[in-house]
Amino acid sequence: MNTANIFVQQMVNGLSLGSIYALIALGYTMVYGIVKLINFAHGDILMVGAYTGYFVIRTVGANPVGLTLAFFCSMAICAVLAVCVEHFAYKPLRSAPRLNSLITAIAVSLVLQNGARVIPFIGPNPREFPTPATVNINFGIMSLSNIQLIVILLSIVLMIILNYIINYTKTGKAMRAVSYDMSAASLMGISVDRTIAFTFALGAALAGAGGVLYASAYPQIDPTMGTMPGLKAFVAAVLGGIGSVPGAMLGGYILGIAETLTKGFLSSQFADAISFSILIIILLVKPTGIMGEKVKLKV
Repeated sequence: MNTANIFVQQMVNGLSLGSIYALIALGYTMVYGIVKLINFAHGDILMVGAYTGYFVIRTVGANPVGLTLAFFCSMAICAVLAVCVEHFAYKPLRSAPRLNSLITAIAVSLVLQNGARVIPFIGPNPREFPTPATVNINFGIMSLSNIQLIVILLSIVLMIILNYIINYTKTGKAMRAVSYDMSAASLMGISVDRTIAFTFALGAALAGAGGVLYASAYPQIDPTMGTMPGLKAFVAAVLGGIGSVPGAMLGGYILGIAETLTKGFLSSQFADAISFSILIIILLVKPTGIMGEKVKLKV
């Protein structure tokens, strides 16, 4: 395979991986945009979604019905879990210093990871995620598997739905209002608590879907599986401009392509280093991210 073929193939692989990063990054950026919280437990929500999909597919089978049920069940379970976490862990600290919320987010992440390890039907041992038979579709200089096609198409559909919710629904207008000015939105009759809870649920639902897609693309799950994709999705959110929904999508795709190109032309051992180097560079060059905007604070 020549250099051009490798480049095109790795670009396709990058789009697939970047779609997953973008889905996860959207949860980070929406929560930060409203409550200015970096929810480091978000990657572990992905883990819960992957395990939910695992048990559904094991029960129903790795067929279209089983995969569809796995997506919907994972999104629903993750949304409910995120609302509970927000209500019991983050809401009491909403007026506290941000450092308190950040430490709490790390604590919630550890609770979810270690809680999964001690639950009898999950346990600490890795499990193979059931996936449908892989079918490769050749397009001359590149090939695309059926799983990659599902990942890319489903991610695009979910992002289009999210864009519609944010820009063309009453709830989306409330989310934008709370993000702009929480106090003024409350005075205008918007339920801030309900809007924040919905934002957490929406971001977690996308993470749940991302968990099933990630486990389908890399079919091995364990209680700590959400740590690395969660951190990389955070890098994607910062790269695109944390707080910006289009920026999170763009950052996810850029990071996914950068990672797969590194694996194709350098070494897979450098992939993680390149990802976090991008975070350092973007913080040095443009701290607000590609699509982020500078915010002036009055003192």
